[in-house]
Parts: sequence; C-alpha cells; structure tokens
Amino acid sequence: MKMLKTIVVAVAALLSNLSASATSQKLKVATDTLTLKDAFEGKFFIGTALNLDQIWERDAAAVAVVKKHFNSIVAENCMKSMFLQPQEGVFDFKDADRFVLFGEKNKMQIIGHTLIWHSQTPDWFFVDKNGKEVSRDVLIARMRKHIHTVVSRYKGRVHGWDVVNEAILDNGEWRKSKFYDIIGPQFIELAFKFAHEADPNAELYYNDYSTAVPEKRKGIIKMIRQVKAAGGRVSGIGMQEHNALDNPPIDEVEKTILGFAGLDAKVMVTEMDITVLPHARPNMGAEIGEQYAYTKEMNPYEKGLPTAKMDELGRRYVAFFKLYLKHQDKISRVTLWGVGDGDSWKNGWPIPGRTDYPLLFDRNYQPKPFLKDITSLTQKKKK
Repeated sequence: MKMLKTIVVAVAALLSNLSASATSQKLKVATDTLTLKDAFEGKFFIGTALNLDQIWERDAAAVAVVKKHFNSIVAENCMKSMFLQPQEGVFDFKDADRFVLFGEKNKMQIIGHTLIWHSQTPDWFFVDKNGKEVSRDVLIARMRKHIHTVVSRYKGRVHGWDVVNEAILDNGEWRKSKFYDIIGPQFIELAFKFAHEADPNAELYYNDYSTAVPEKRKGIIKMIRQVKAAGGRVSGIGMQEHNALDNPPIDEVEKTILGFAGLDAKVMVTEMDITVLPHARPNMGAEIGEQYAYTKEMNPYEKGLPTAKMDELGRRYVAFFKLYLKHQDKISRVTLWGVGDGDSWKNGWPIPGRTDYPLLFDRNYQPKPFLKDITSLTQKKKK
C-alpha cells in the first residue's frame, strides 16, 4: 500500500509538472504571437501609414499585417493637397475615399494627413493666373476652401487631422514658407479655425519632426501657446520620431513629451521609423527637400542587415516603447511610418538608392526578431 501511495504521489507530481509546463508553453506562445494592437490595448493606439497598394488592397501580404497588428491608419500621401486638389477647384477624392472606407471597414481609428504643409502643396495655391504671387486675402480664401471642402467631406468619419505640418525650424524660428510669407504667423491659427468649422468634433493636431531638439521644442511650445491664446483649437501635437540609432537622446524625447503635455494637448508619435544607415549630416531630421549624392560607403547593408545591427535596432525600439509606456497617460497614439521596410521613404531619403531597415516588419512583411520584445513589454508590466 505504501508503495502504491508513493507511485500515486509521483504520478500526480509528474502530471502537475506537465500541466505547469504546458501552461508555461501556452503563455510563451501567447506572448510570442501577441499582436501590436493587442499588446498595447488600453494604453495607446498603434498605427501605420498606408500607401496606395495597401489602401486599394493590391498588396495582400501588407494588408494582412495591417489588419492583424494595427488599429489606427494614416494616409502616407493621398490626402496631401497636391493630390486632393491638383488644380484650383478640381478635387480628386478617389484614393482618399478608399482610404477612409478601408479604415471604416476594419474598425480602425482614421487620421487625415495633412491639410497645410509647405511641401507637396500645388504651385497654383500661391499664384494668380498670370503667375504672380497672390494677396493675403486670396491665399486665406484658398486655405479656407481647401480645408472646408476636405474636412467636411469626411465629417464624423476621420477621427483627427494633421492640420499644419512642419512650421517651425530646428532653431525654433518660424519656417519662412509661402503661407508664412504671404499671410504671416496667423496662417496656423486660421488653419485650425477653418478645420474646426468644418468638423467641430474632429481632433486637430500640429505635427513636426526633430521635436527633441531643445530649440525647436521651445519654438513649437511658444507657437502652440500663441495659437491657443488666439482661440485656436489644438487637440494634440505630433512628434514624428524619424529617429536614428544614436539620435536623438531618449531623455530629450521625454522632455518633449512632458513639455507638449503641459500645453493641455494630447501627445502622439506620428511617423516613427529608425534608420540604421549613416547620417548624411549630423542630427538629420526629416527635411524632405534635402538630397545628397549616393556613395557605396553610405549604403553599407545593401545585401542584408547583420545580426548585431538588427539587435541594436531592436534595443533602440524597445527603449522608445518603454518611454511611451511610461507616459501612456499622455500619449494617445504611436504610428509607424510604413508597414514593411520596402515601403519606407528612408530608402530614398536623403540619399536615393539606399537600402534601409527602419520599421518593425521586413521587406517580406515578416516580423523582425525584436517584435516580441516590444509586445512583451506590457505583459511584464502585468506581472
């Protein structure tokens, strides 16, 4: 009988260990296969920028990743003014309509990008039929018509709009764009006013890059305060987060989060990517007009990313997501600027023809090895 009891106890212990092992394996699989949107549910939205092949669902592999991992989307290009209104009074909403429909069909947060930007605005916006620069009143009227037409079309369907993009330089001064030169700094206040008129319930954002540069951060904060004091309804501020492996310092990004949150505005990461390539110049930001000549030395990973460099990229992404989680009470959204590496604008900027690896999914839309390290961050916090 004693021998039988010993056997029973041993079997019970074995079964218990097997059960615990199975449970552990299930938890491991659950963590390994956890999607981005599930991992950060209740913390902040996880977004991505869509190109036309993804919007029209011509790229099945990319679309599958979008539907699985993301719950917020932004149009990479098709909502910019040069595409929506290529000629005065002639609007083309075909691609934008499809983008909004994609988001609605998949129950995603939909972000409109961008209403007023010095770049990718059609030339006609600033000149008359004789090619002469328009008056302040004419440009204001054109701004009003463009914003009212676009925002009202998607009233109640688009959650938030990047109303003004990149109006402050890295030194904290105003960018001397055509909008600024003709209208003056009031163009930002007016843009927010027109957007609010068109959809009073939509969130309205200011969006910029290199926001961790102290001088630029101060300039943006000063500008937002002025706009708010004048009655402008700024719901949130977007940190584009076009980062590198060694820049910007994490502590400066944290200062930006705290500074922007202090303006009674939501903070969001709007265009995140992390380049692994050498900089064309120190502290590269995201000035789209900058271009430099190709050299082989500036394209070191044409045939693939070495394991050590992939690990470094992973550690950098994890560090940023840890920071975003730390301030989840202030951050409403983290959006990657593209789905897979092959989609990224960083392959052609600021040096055309390079091969970069700046996103969370590779050129075949497979998750990078460190994706599980990012998704497991929230699981560790629950323990």
